[in-house]
Amino acid sequence: MTGFHNEEERAAWTLAESLLATARAMMKQAESALETWRLGKELNQQRCARRGISASDAEIRWSETANAKNALTDNSFHVSLATMYYNAAAAQYSRAHYLRCRGGARV
Repeated sequence: MTGFHNEEERAAWTLAESLLATARAMMKQAESALETWRLGKELNQQRCARRGISASDAEIRWSETANAKNALTDNSFHVSLATMYYNAAAAQYSRAHYLRCRGGARV
């Protein structure tokens, strides 16, 4: 946004941009954790198939491993953080919009 009306509006917008960047970083962490889970599951299925273990048993075995549980926990944690940061950014954008609509001297 260009041409802020006051410092309060500029501060709210800047904070919103910072929160949005943090939310995006948290989503990247969540995606990384999910990819770790997917890759681990695929490797486990291949390993089990070589040993003659059925796909359903392989999935059960994978879901009980610490790596699978950690990856899903990391994914859930980072998605929760991203949601929190996205909501905080939305609140700051709304605040900046409110301050713009309220008017004031141009900065």
